[in-house]
Amino acid sequence: MVYEERNIWASLIVSVIGTIVYVVIVLQQADGGPLTDVDWVPIMLWVIGAGIVGAIVLSIVWGILAGMFDPDGVGKSDQRDRDIAHMSTRVGQAFLIIAGLGVLILCAFEADWFWIANTMYFGFALSSIVGGIASVIAYRRGLV
Repeated sequence: MVYEERNIWASLIVSVIGTIVYVVIVLQQADGGPLTDVDWVPIMLWVIGAGIVGAIVLSIVWGILAGMFDPDGVGKSDQRDRDIAHMSTRVGQAFLIIAGLGVLILCAFEADWFWIANTMYFGFALSSIVGGIASVIAYRRGLV
């Protein structure tokens, strides 16, 4: 597995886990009540911060372990890696655009901040997850 693919896997794993953790904590905090009553801001910030740190740490540890087995292959990327990164960025950006439009619509209807922020949060999460999946598929099956 090449350097770029390892980083994508690290980000993908952390994104999925972080999204699940966020949803579970918010639902637990709601305790059957309205979701808009949950103090979601600190939960969201902690999950985002932990996700960033987690992805970095996982990538570093995975890179160290990979370096033990293949010291010459660590940190190298080529044109294929750049093409896959470009493709996955385009795929992921589609979800950011959809989320941005959703946020604009929610703002137009003066929705609660909870729904506006969570629409954007899940747009970022889907962008990361779907873009990561697209990259992994491209690494496994090639670009078509």
